Amino acid sequence: MTKPQLPSIDHGVISLVWAVLLGGYVWIGLLAIGIKGAVAFIFGLLTAFAVFLLVRILGEHELKQR
Repeated sequence: MTKPQLPSIDHGVISLVWAVLLGGYVWIGLLAIGIKGAVAFIFGLLTAFAVFLLVRILGEHELKQR
């Protein structure tokens, strides 16, 4: 019996999901520790942009089959 394969999702979509989730996590975390809303939002956006680029550029390597 073969394993079911996961659906093919474009790597840009995966990068965007990671960026939104981690950027939002940073934004909410900064708000939780008392950083002003605008500053927290800017740092959240910068984090999301950096995560998007890192996942997009470095995360495209396929895992080797054993």
